[in-house]
Amino acid sequence: MNSNISDNIKRIRDEVATLAVLSGRKPEDITLVAASKTRTADEVQQAILSGVDAVGENRVQEMLAKHTQYAYVGAPLHFIGTLQSNKVRQIVGVCDLIESVDSTALIELIGKKAMSLGIVQNILIEVNIGRESQKSGILPEALDDVFGLIAQTEGVFALGLMAIPPFCDEIERNCNYFDAMMKLFVDIKAKKYDNTAVRLLSMGMSDSYADAIRAGSNMIRIGSAIFGLR
Repeated sequence: MNSNISDNIKRIRDEVATLAVLSGRKPEDITLVAASKTRTADEVQQAILSGVDAVGENRVQEMLAKHTQYAYVGAPLHFIGTLQSNKVRQIVGVCDLIESVDSTALIELIGKKAMSLGIVQNILIEVNIGRESQKSGILPEALDDVFGLIAQTEGVFALGLMAIPPFCDEIERNCNYFDAMMKLFVDIKAKKYDNTAVRLLSMGMSDSYADAIRAGSNMIRIGSAIFGLR
């Protein structure tokens, strides 16, 4: 057992609770996702037993391998990495939430697979808020079209937005991206598209979750701050 994992989660929980209250929310309003890329099934289980709300995996094969080891028992499983089209069939119905849906093609593939299984797959739409050419994600101005497609696609249900803003040394620039995401979130939520219940804004990682929560994030994805450096 790695006592550091439990201690780290407690420390993060305490900080999140303070940040939540300062931003006019309750501590339980913030979902803590343990980003568990390269971590063992035992480490994942310890994080779950120590009180994380969900576990997020970046790689399909790693996720499936740990799934057979019962790593995720006791917590919802999220997929948070780049999802290739040929991997969709492997994770629909396995993940409780696919956070990184970054194209209309993926929406359609996920819907078809979910329909074939007789389920509805919950998703988040990943936004390329920094307009980085090397990153995936929907551009902000395309969100209305994307949510219009979701409204017409059976088998998918959108719960909100996700973003990985550009790395910034300057706190102010980081916060600008988070603030921009919050504005998009409020706008999309107000439009009440079919097949949606926009309530999750997933942004903020180990080095930025405090700023993200201040800006309005209600789901943070934490890896190294929980598990230590790889």
